[in-house]
Amino acid sequence: MSQTLHEPGLAVHVEDLTVSYAARPVLWDIDFDIPPGVMAAIVGPNGAGKSTLIKSILGLVRPTAGHVTILGRPYKDQRRRVGYVPQRSSVDWDFPTTAIDVVMMGLYGQLGWFRRPGAKDREKAMDALARVGMLDSASRQISQLSGGQQQRVFLARALVQDADVYFLDEPMAGVDATTERAIVAILHALRDAGKTVIVVHHDLQTVRTYFDWMIILNIRVIAQGPVAQVYTSQNLHRAYGGQVALLDRDKVLGEVG
Repeated sequence: MSQTLHEPGLAVHVEDLTVSYAARPVLWDIDFDIPPGVMAAIVGPNGAGKSTLIKSILGLVRPTAGHVTILGRPYKDQRRRVGYVPQRSSVDWDFPTTAIDVVMMGLYGQLGWFRRPGAKDREKAMDALARVGMLDSASRQISQLSGGQQQRVFLARALVQDADVYFLDEPMAGVDATTERAIVAILHALRDAGKTVIVVHHDLQTVRTYFDWMIILNIRVIAQGPVAQVYTSQNLHRAYGGQVALLDRDKVLGEVG
C-alpha cells in the first residue's frame, strides 16, 4: 500500500491485519484505508468477520498480526477521539440503570473514573438524549425501553463523547423504520460536520442511499472505496456468491456509474 503506517491524512489505516480463533483465521491479511469525513459501510455475509474487524481495531479482540492507526496514531493514543456503539444483542439490558446514566458513561473517558460528573456533564448528556429523541425517557430504566429506544440511548452515549471517528456495529438491526431514519439522519449530520462514521451494515438495498464509502468483506477485503465504484454485481457476487440472488436484482445487481 502506498500510505505509511502513520499516515495522518487517514481516519483509519489497517495493514496486514489477521485475526484467528483456535488457529482458524476469521480475518486474513486485511488492508484498507478510510479517509476522514465519510460515512463508510462494512458489509459482507454472515461469518465474514465484520464485528471482529471493528473489535480488533478498537483493541477488544487481539489480532494475530497487523497494524492499525486511527487519525495517524495507535488506538490507545486516540481513545478520546473514538466513539463506539456495540451490537445491541451484546449488551445486558437488564442491568439496573437509567437512560441518562448510560449516556453519562460516555463521558468517563473525559472525566476519569474518580471525578464525579457535574451539572455541565449532565447537561451534555441531556443534550445528547435530545438529539436522538429520547429526552423524555432520561429517567427510565433501560430495561423498560423498546429495542429501538435502547439503540438510540447507546447512540447518545457515543454522541456525548464528541468523537472524531465513530464505529457502530449494526445500529439499524432490529429497529423500526422510524428509528432507522432517525439514526441515519444523526449519522449523516455527524459526517457533514466532518466526523468519520464507520458502520457494520446488513442491508445491501440501502447502502447506496446511506453511505458514500464502502468495504466489502468476507474474511478478506473483497473491495474498498467510494460506493459508486465498489458497489458492483461482480464485487457483491465475490463476497456473497449465490446469496445475492435472493435480493432485489434491480437494486442490488445494477452497476453504478
